[in-house]
Order: sequence, then C-alpha cells, then structure tokens
Amino acid sequence: MADRSSKGKGRRWPPASQRQFRKRLRRYRDLRSGGRTRRIPRTAVPSFFTLMNLLSGFIAITQAHEGNFDAACWLILLAGFFDALDGMMARLTNGTSLFGVELDSLADAVSFGAAPAFLVWTFGLHNFGMLGLIVSSLPAICGVVRLARFNLQFDGEKKDHFSGLPIPAQALFLAVLVLNFNHPDWFSMPGQENMAILIPIVVLLALLMISSIPFDSIPTPTPAHLRLHPVRSSLFALGGVLIILFAFTSHPHFGFVVVISVYLAVGIGRAVLAFIRDVLNTPIE
Repeated sequence: MADRSSKGKGRRWPPASQRQFRKRLRRYRDLRSGGRTRRIPRTAVPSFFTLMNLLSGFIAITQAHEGNFDAACWLILLAGFFDALDGMMARLTNGTSLFGVELDSLADAVSFGAAPAFLVWTFGLHNFGMLGLIVSSLPAICGVVRLARFNLQFDGEKKDHFSGLPIPAQALFLAVLVLNFNHPDWFSMPGQENMAILIPIVVLLALLMISSIPFDSIPTPTPAHLRLHPVRSSLFALGGVLIILFAFTSHPHFGFVVVISVYLAVGIGRAVLAFIRDVLNTPIE
C-alpha cells in the first residue's frame, strides 16, 4: 500500500498537455463566438420533433420490409404525432423558420410519402404486378408534389385550411386501413385475399393531395387563435373530446378509420357543395 501511495503521489492529473489543449479549445471557441455566449436556437425544439418524425418513418419502412405490418402502421401514426408536435412547438416558441419548413417537408416525404407507399406495396399491391407498383408509388409521387407546392405557397403564417389533402392525413388513412385489413375480426373489411380494394383508395387519396380542395387544418391552441376563432376552436375541442371518448370505448383501429373518413368527407362534401353553388350562380348569356 505504501508503494502505491508513493507512486501515485508524484502524479499530476490531468497532464500538462491535456490542460493546454483545453485552454486552446476554450480560446478557439471564444474566438469563433466573438466572446458571446452561445444559446440554443428556438428552432432546436421543433426540429427535434421533426427528426423524430423522420426516424419513425424510416423504422416504419424497415418494419414493413420485415413483414411487421402492425408495427409499421403504428410507427406511421407515431410520425404523425411528432409532425403535429413540431408545428405546434414552432408556433408556440416562435421558432418558425425556412430551415424548419424545409426540414419538415423532407421528413414528411419519407414518413408520409415513401413509408406508406412501401407499406401498401409490401402488404398486398405487389401481387398486382406493374399496376400494383405504379399505384403504390402514387403516395410518394403525389406527396412530394404536394409538399413542393406547399413550400412555394408558404408565407410564414398558419392558415385555417390546406389546399389539397395534407400528406400526413393521406398516410394516416392508409396506415389505419392496413391495420384493419390485417385484423378483419375488428372491422368488416376484406381480408388479404381481396387487396384490389386498396387500388382505388390509394389513387383517390393521391389525387386529393394534388387537388385544390380545401381541407381544415388543426388549430393551434394559442391565446391569439382562440380570440380570433372562438367558435371554431370550441368545435375542434369538443370534437377532440368526442374522438378520445370514442377511441377508448371502441376498437381504436375502427375509431381511427371513422375519424379520418369524416375529415375526408367534410372536405370533399364542402367542395362539391361549393362547386354546385358556383354553377347555379353562373349567369346564362
């Protein structure tokens, strides 16, 4: 024991070379920052949720490749949850930026474009040869077109509606549809032997994304939004409570299908009524 203490008594820790390196590193950081303290940017919080969205979409692709379709569907739903959080956090923290918009679009292209496209192809559309391959590509192709158009029209302010079906809504609908196809006992939908019904559904959702039909956006729960839209915010809050109660009192897979179907029906029905009204009000020369 005496020998160990005597040997360790003369040691200097940390070594002089390491102390000098740390001093040089601190000096380098001071010169780079101009003596200012570096702060975490506001965009860091929403960007974190955006990257979690991207991670969920990537893992969903891997799970679909392994044949774990339930896991892939739930991961796409999880990506949708992170996508809602990043937009909400960006507005609540005033962290909206062009970088965030571009990062969000790239993440959405993977999680809500490539992931559901690969999911429906591996789940059943691969049985239809070239037709199934082309139809399966539509969520990715039309989704990217939808995102590019949104980026061009984005002016930094959140609007009450989207022009065309949002790409997350399309992906979530396909995910919950595959969930119900995979569990026919929970929902009276065709089993895997009748996958042809997926073809018109995928085509319709893809066309809705690149259409100009207005679909409602999720309101941000900020004081300013509540003052400007008290009725709309109250209706969304009441609808959210009813959806949660419905999900807890019935099969969650079926509940998701009903909720998204109602969302689609409201947007399409409103567009049809507006078209009929405009036609009837058009003067005859």
